[in-house]
Amino acid sequence: MAGHNKWSKVKRIKAVVDARKGKAFSRIAKEITLAARSGGGDRDMNPRLRTLLLKAREANMPADNVDRAIKKGTGELEGQQIEEMTYEGYGPGGIAIVVQAASDNKNRAASDVRSSFARNGGNLAGSGAVMFQFQHCGHFLVAKENADEDTLVELALEAGADDVKSSDEGFEILSPVTAYDRVSAALEAKGIKTESSEIAYLPTSTVPVTDVATARNFFKLQAALEELDDVQAVFSNEDIPEAIAEQAHAG
Repeated sequence: MAGHNKWSKVKRIKAVVDARKGKAFSRIAKEITLAARSGGGDRDMNPRLRTLLLKAREANMPADNVDRAIKKGTGELEGQQIEEMTYEGYGPGGIAIVVQAASDNKNRAASDVRSSFARNGGNLAGSGAVMFQFQHCGHFLVAKENADEDTLVELALEAGADDVKSSDEGFEILSPVTAYDRVSAALEAKGIKTESSEIAYLPTSTVPVTDVATARNFFKLQAALEELDDVQAVFSNEDIPEAIAEQAHAG
């Protein structure tokens, strides 16, 4: 179920992102700004920036937005300094949650995240409280029809990936964080489209959710966190059967 759950979660998240294009552009812009600040604005010399520009293109992000984000990172445009933050907490049913944020106001971001947890049946925890239940890595999902297994495995491993797993729905590629951009570039060069591509916190253990009420309350907390302007991504270790998830969303 855990493997199937990854694909189900991606479908739900993509539906949310498609409905909130403005928020998606804001998230990518912050990532681009941070990448340009740390590695410069030349995409040929900055692999992380090059990968993010591919993500921006796939999201149909306007070129002006991209250029502004790069110039903010390189200092060509003035703007408040954006910082990255990571928060940990627990949701309904003891589900572990990692929240990644990027903000020009750390106090506001922390307050908003804390309030979202408190208002939706969860609680913000201290550093290290749940992180041990996650693996920080590059993560790619490729649909079966988009790649030949032997070709994909060889390509990914040569680019630095640790593992390629096969399932009925497709292939899951795991890589060290340091190899994420190389794997992404190798897939792009071969014309292999991904269903999902990110530096993620993947759960190493999961919390089974078998009742609709807990699932519904968790989804409310997840949505509240994802709505926050400063939040870039939310990772969690719930394992919710698709039938339970559908009932929770329907109610």
